[in-house]
Amino acid sequence: MSVQAAARITAVLDGRGATALPVLESDGPLALRRTRATTTPYARVTVVGAMSAPLGGDRLSIAARVEEGARLTVDSAAATVALPGPGRIPQPASYDVALTVGERGVLNWLPEQLISASGSELHMTTRVELAATARLVLREEQVLGRHGESTGTLGARLTVHRVGRPLLDQEVAYGPGAPGGWDGGAVLGGHRAVGQLLVVDPGFEDKCPDTRLLGPTAVLTRLAGPGVLVTAVAPDARLLRTVLDDALGELLDA
Repeated sequence: MSVQAAARITAVLDGRGATALPVLESDGPLALRRTRATTTPYARVTVVGAMSAPLGGDRLSIAARVEEGARLTVDSAAATVALPGPGRIPQPASYDVALTVGERGVLNWLPEQLISASGSELHMTTRVELAATARLVLREEQVLGRHGESTGTLGARLTVHRVGRPLLDQEVAYGPGAPGGWDGGAVLGGHRAVGQLLVVDPGFEDKCPDTRLLGPTAVLTRLAGPGVLVTAVAPDARLLRTVLDDALGELLDA
């Protein structure tokens, strides 16, 4: 039996200069827990998987809103594994993420990897709305298949608007049924882990890092706005995370 579940987070600035969470709602496999933040002005929320999901046919969604001046970090306790459903006829699952960041708000969206298990089919969308002075760090990582198995079917689209104008609109697809060439030399080149890191910072209006290679399988791309996108592939999740973490450290020090 398929599951429909939604989660909502709202972060606001309280009267003491800290971030409060007046809305922290979840059900089904999406359990939200407030956890200890490493930096005082921030609130931190960890997504904990309460059951196996997404399975074929599941419809999951999570929305996070950061109001003016608030600062929020959202991470997850473990990787998300997309699995085939129990029925004889495979059904696709969906996972929709909606993120909104107000003026002078900061959102660090740092979930663990999404693993596309063999036989699964998942369609994921992430939509972001940013105010002019909002800051965003967003990381996405996909692992194509568990150890020793082939990948499932995975489609993911990331759309980012800033002040109502498009900053980034990117769509990828892997696995059975995806357009040809996804596993060829021009895309994955035999790698099983793929990820991206998006950093949007108003400070990049004056000085933005230039587009350049970050090693043999990663590239930093300057966007048409105050943002950069790091895209990387790697043989496994550990090496992918190392590349993205190194890139983030460099960008935060810029």
